[in-house]
Amino acid sequence: MILKETELQGAFVVDLEEKHDHRGFFARTFCGKEFEQHGLKPVVAQCNLSYNYKKGTLRGMHYQIAPAAETKLIRCTKGSIYDVIIDMRPESPTFLQHFGVELSADNRRALYVPEMFAHGYQALTDDAEVVYQVGEFYTPGYERGLRYNDPFFNIQWPLEVTEISEKDMNWPLLRATVVGGTV
Repeated sequence: MILKETELQGAFVVDLEEKHDHRGFFARTFCGKEFEQHGLKPVVAQCNLSYNYKKGTLRGMHYQIAPAAETKLIRCTKGSIYDVIIDMRPESPTFLQHFGVELSADNRRALYVPEMFAHGYQALTDDAEVVYQVGEFYTPGYERGLRYNDPFFNIQWPLEVTEISEKDMNWPLLRATVVGGTV
């Protein structure tokens, strides 16, 4: 694996280090020791699969707060997505900054998302499939979210949003989140 830290402290793009031969290639997609060496949490509590029928589908921006804050390792296994994270850690030098990257079956890239980062993505192709390794169990009482189109962040989604859940469409704007004390 080749781990490259993004401009958001603690978030990494994970590229494969492919070992090729006449059969194809082999690559490690996860290694607890390598993650620890980079200061990352290698805990996997759950693995989730998300399937998206239509390009333009948007899921996010989700995160969980302590004591159920979760890390994620996101990989697109079919089609492609535009994945976005927002640093929600008040003590971080990259607090409230966001980062986006294309993950696809073709580039085989993954994104490591630290605790207290809001996460969401948009399907860039029909039939996009996404696999998540998650470091904490889903705990509804600790779930938080931000509006995908919050003007504060001005995230430039590549496509028009064609499908989104009612819940994701109605997450609060950052101003309401901060005033409400949920960051």
